[in-house]
Amino acid sequence: MTSTKKALLALLTVLAMFAAACGSDAATDTSSSDESDASDEAGDDGEAMADGGDVKAAFVMVAPVGDAGWNFMHNEGRIGAEAATGVETAFVESIPEGGAEFDEAVQNFIDEGYNVIFTTSFGYMDATEKFAADNPDVIFEHISGFKMNDTNFGNTFGRMYQPRYIAGMAAGAATESNKIGYVAAFPIPEVIRGINAFALGVKAVNPDATVEVAWTSTWFGIAEEGAAAQALIDTGADVLSMHQDSTATGAAISDAGGTFIGYHSDMSAQVPAYLTAPVWNWTPRYSAVIEAAKAGTYTPEAWWGGMADGVVDIEVPASSPVADDMQAVKDSILAGEFDVFDQGTITDQEGNVIIEDGVVQAELLDPFSGDPVAGPGDELHDGVLATMSFFVDNVIGTVE
Repeated sequence: MTSTKKALLALLTVLAMFAAACGSDAATDTSSSDESDASDEAGDDGEAMADGGDVKAAFVMVAPVGDAGWNFMHNEGRIGAEAATGVETAFVESIPEGGAEFDEAVQNFIDEGYNVIFTTSFGYMDATEKFAADNPDVIFEHISGFKMNDTNFGNTFGRMYQPRYIAGMAAGAATESNKIGYVAAFPIPEVIRGINAFALGVKAVNPDATVEVAWTSTWFGIAEEGAAAQALIDTGADVLSMHQDSTATGAAISDAGGTFIGYHSDMSAQVPAYLTAPVWNWTPRYSAVIEAAKAGTYTPEAWWGGMADGVVDIEVPASSPVADDMQAVKDSILAGEFDVFDQGTITDQEGNVIIEDGVVQAELLDPFSGDPVAGPGDELHDGVLATMSFFVDNVIGTVE
């Protein structure tokens, strides 16, 4: 198998792991318009979509949109795409994964003439696939999954590890104890990759600092996140970051007088100790999908966008002593001149060199299938990132 094919297969593996937050049981349907006209539905032959006819876009979300995290930013993307494209949009929130409520919500949207439907949590994937097969005149875009077809069903995610690296630079400069804590959700490649990128950013400005990981096994669990944050604070951590949806980690480190590096959105209004955060911006991607639907040119793809595509970003805090360095890295990433994992020597916790100047130095396996992903001498490719299952050498913790 060629490296290109291996990279593609590996990328699809990681996208299967891109889960969103857990939600509650209540569902709410809120639309930008009170009108639902059956005449807006695409015709049985698909001509309405092919001719760029009326487009209405709907969004299904797994938790409340006011949670300041994953779902909040998807709703911001919906609002931005509505303004950018002029289409009518609607959403439902707090729809559990893998159940009848999801089926009912999607079917209601289809019955009301919504012909572009975004499903924004990993656990929606299989049901979305079925709806796409049963409704060929409706476009479905699934966020965080890996399945797609060649007609009306695609998937989307973003290279969050890019701003994570820059956030790590801010953390490395902010710590006085040289102990940084990271409250993490699940030990899957997406999360591991983000921790490693963050830790590499820390190391770039402060080689003496470590990043200690505490797993919560939750995407949205205020009590679990708060307890994990406090445990890290008790070990001496004075800077905390996280990969969850709530602000519990920020609240804990604020109470302790430390510094918070957030995630998903700007949490400065909610967290006194907030410094900066890697954030999502779904508006450009949502707008692109909707505009393609309007033009009748939508083609499904496995889309993994980065900072240059506008889907992920970070604000460089002027107060940081390494603000100029952070901005320089940001500019280099945007220019395509800097790759987080394709520079210098990357060593794992056991001291093994894994990547040297963009060349793989060890055999790397898919943690789920056990199949080879890359071996010594292979050029770094997305498959290596997509199946990452090791921690770099300044991380304290295990990947299990």
